[in-house]
Amino acid sequence: MTTAKRLPALTVIVLGAVVMVLPLLIVLNNAVKSPGDYSAHGPLALPHKIYLSGIKSFWTRVDFGRMLLNSTVISGSVAVIGVALSLLNAYAIGIGRIKGRTWVLGFFVLANILPQESLVYPLYYVAKQLGLYDTRWSLIIVFSVIQAAFGTYLLSSVLGSFPREIIEAARIDGANSWQVLWRIVVPVSRPTLGVLMVFFFIWTWNEFLLPLVMLPSNDNQTVAVALGVLQGQRLMDATMTNAAGLLGSLPAIAFFLIFQRTLTRGIAVGAVK
Repeated sequence: MTTAKRLPALTVIVLGAVVMVLPLLIVLNNAVKSPGDYSAHGPLALPHKIYLSGIKSFWTRVDFGRMLLNSTVISGSVAVIGVALSLLNAYAIGIGRIKGRTWVLGFFVLANILPQESLVYPLYYVAKQLGLYDTRWSLIIVFSVIQAAFGTYLLSSVLGSFPREIIEAARIDGANSWQVLWRIVVPVSRPTLGVLMVFFFIWTWNEFLLPLVMLPSNDNQTVAVALGVLQGQRLMDATMTNAAGLLGSLPAIAFFLIFQRTLTRGIAVGAVK
């Protein structure tokens, strides 16, 4: 393809990148700007002097290190457990061909479209009865199941088209169902599993409603809840607000950039298939 033919596509990509990066740059610009500088020159002007007190004050006020640890533990656990559940469910549905496969898939589709607001009270009641309320495990279990519903639906379609000849050849060689799963299905599906893990982590990191309900104490709150609660208290100036937004988004962005190659490889493999 010539440069002239690539130019429109490249232009669209560059414009899209600018639109996506510009808000983050504005937040970064205002996070290192003093309140007086912000009031005098507005949000779009460059800072006259680097001001880090807003970031330090926010970090100290909400104990951001603890919030960061909570979000990382919850999101990371959900990513791993959700992918494992998705793989096992999809293996039974896509390759095992269990009875009532269509109805089971319909159940997972229904679970994906249910609004979280309708799940709040049942989950709250069950967590209270099981003694899991106000613990990380309450969210890890709930979000692992919720994310696995989407992962099962996606992986079932992928494993449903898995070459049957490979499975039959492995079974002729004496491989049982677990050996087929771990030695054949998992290595082939690793790019797709990596994509799901990245998505599950970021989706869980950004959740607000269920963490707000299930984790009332400050020691267990996540980053998203801490940001929302502080905004409601109206205790932050514009500089600290931008500092909060910057610190809240950087971990998820860093995780995405670290696993960008995994995401790209998984999408490319899916396109080839």
